[in-house]
Amino acid sequence: MEQTSNIQVQKVKLGNQGLEVSRLGFGCAGLSGMLNTPLSHEDGCSIIKEAFSKGVTFFDTSDVYGYKHDNEIMIGKALKQLPREKVQLATKFGVRFTPDMKVIISGTPEYVRECCESSLKRLGVDYIDLYYQHRVDTSVPIEDTIGELKKLVEEGKIKYIGLSEASVDTVRRAHAIHPITAVQMEYSLWTREIEDDIIPLCRELGIGIVSYGPLGHGFFGGKAAVESLPKNSAMNRHPRFIGDNLEKNKLLYNRFADLAAKHSCTPPQLALAWLHHQEDRVVPIPGTTKTKNLDANIGSLRVKLSREDVKEISNAIPPDEVTGEREMSILSGYCYKVVNTPKCNL
Repeated sequence: MEQTSNIQVQKVKLGNQGLEVSRLGFGCAGLSGMLNTPLSHEDGCSIIKEAFSKGVTFFDTSDVYGYKHDNEIMIGKALKQLPREKVQLATKFGVRFTPDMKVIISGTPEYVRECCESSLKRLGVDYIDLYYQHRVDTSVPIEDTIGELKKLVEEGKIKYIGLSEASVDTVRRAHAIHPITAVQMEYSLWTREIEDDIIPLCRELGIGIVSYGPLGHGFFGGKAAVESLPKNSAMNRHPRFIGDNLEKNKLLYNRFADLAAKHSCTPPQLALAWLHHQEDRVVPIPGTTKTKNLDANIGSLRVKLSREDVKEISNAIPPDEVTGEREMSILSGYCYKVVNTPKCNL
């Protein structure tokens, strides 16, 4: 399943506003050390170009990924070596740190514009395809934040607007000011809360869904289940990867691995295939620092599942049997690693 030479990564519509992206995206955060050791810019650019050459054209970053905006700077270097018009570039704003590394969520119109202008410069581009509010600032009316984003669309600095980890009420109110193209949420076999409310709302409003953490932060790739986590991995502090929680979750992984063998693919490929086969179009954005994992992720597009298969896979990982709380963000681990402070948390 790892061979990708005969796989054509199709384009799909993300929402109803006109944005088309590759069916499989690429989450760039890990290239700058969000979970483990960061790559050099040379190596990071190399894997981005490799992904593009294999048909992955949707790249996701943020102004908060990497020390001193390292990830956007890296992506900007890679973009100089790629045809810009064939890349769908997503980045985010809304999270910043104080000098003593406390997290501040900001969505004021002035901050929106400041962040966009700065990201454009770091990325070395004239426009951003999809610009997300990374986290919602509850002290600022969402109407004010989206109002400024709407102005940026009208100015041609961004093409489409997205929200990340937003509530149903926030999405609905935002969409009334300007159409929201995509909502990015943590969504995988072991994190499925959005099936109850966000997915039905997105279906109603014609909003696309982007799945981050589609492999359970590596769990469905065997991280901690069949191989030890690196000592510097942020997942060593994730509730689902420690103590009794991990031992119980390993049982789910073993059950899932048997299903993957039944479908002649690897567990991460089956986890991604499950997302590809959801009734509502979901675009997962797995990240990796290794070409072999990139190839395997693309290989998930070969896995064909019937409705009965999808149901069987869903039942193999019942949400109520997953042990440990979901962390809404792994930025806490990133902060700990980069600045050596465990106080930074979202």
